[in-house]
Amino acid sequence: MKYKLTQMVKSAGCAAKIFPDILSEALKDVKWATNENVIVGFDGKDDAGVYKINDDLVTIHTTDFFTPVVDDPYTFGQIAVTNALSDIYAMGGVPINALNIVAFPQTEDLNILKEILSGGSDKINESGAVIIGGHSVDIPTILYGMAVTGISNPKKIKTNQNAKDGDLLILTKKLGTGMLNNLIKFDNLSDESDEYKELINSMTRLNKNASEIMVKHNANACTDITGFGLAGHSMQMAKASGVNLIFNINELSVLNGVDTAISKKLWTRGDKSNRDYTAKNIEFIGNINEEKLHIIYDPQTAGGLLISIPEKFAYECLNEIKNGGDENAVIIGEVKESKGNGKIIFKF
Repeated sequence: MKYKLTQMVKSAGCAAKIFPDILSEALKDVKWATNENVIVGFDGKDDAGVYKINDDLVTIHTTDFFTPVVDDPYTFGQIAVTNALSDIYAMGGVPINALNIVAFPQTEDLNILKEILSGGSDKINESGAVIIGGHSVDIPTILYGMAVTGISNPKKIKTNQNAKDGDLLILTKKLGTGMLNNLIKFDNLSDESDEYKELINSMTRLNKNASEIMVKHNANACTDITGFGLAGHSMQMAKASGVNLIFNINELSVLNGVDTAISKKLWTRGDKSNRDYTAKNIEFIGNINEEKLHIIYDPQTAGGLLISIPEKFAYECLNEIKNGGDENAVIIGEVKESKGNGKIIFKF
């Protein structure tokens, strides 16, 4: 039986996130407790929290869940877990265990839920971690994801706060998942098409390979590109590190079919919110191409890693990442010192 999960929800995947300005407003006045063992908390808007156990061990904690981005339940489960694991990989960690997070209307066909959980379980198995429990609620909207714990040596942790002048910027996956997911939801992109297969391959490919290699080659900083798009997550890195990130927009690697989605005006609601979020910290050089702007603001689901790495290590690191299976990884820009608080610059 073929299901239509995308027709059961209002918005899909990371495009369903609360808008960043609204979220910031909600968070700003809350008094968050901390102690000397919190290595990474709220301050840098990093990918995950890091807690020190001893001088040789830290734990990395993250959670991520969202609504269906595809119609097939098993594939949705795989994508949701790939996305949840990504924050651990972005910080150079190794995932060790996870908890299922499930919202499901129990009057629906329970085979849907079984397939979702099976897809998630298989992807966790691929990572080498284990599922040790979870929690579920009965509500009309389908949600699935995980709370994941990882580990690392504190000296190997990668944050978004240490990009350095002279670094090169590697992006490990193609962009455009948000608009292609809308093409599935609103325009019936065939699951037999090459565009669909490439999209699924991207959203179900773990960032494990890229993470291990960027740690090996002493990357300075890293973040994964998800709901705030390339613009939003790179802005967070620029501000946290106090540097400028300069991108050549013509070097961006984009999924096949995105041009069709743009021509049909199928950008997500996150397109506007990500523009608003980055407006004060973004600059454009050259003749602006409006179609390419949609790509940098597009919310990504299970997107790639943005790695800031010294130039002397960058090309060997890139080659190893590509040879390890992330063949679409590409150098898209560089890091320069900033005389202000840090901004992102896109060259057309």
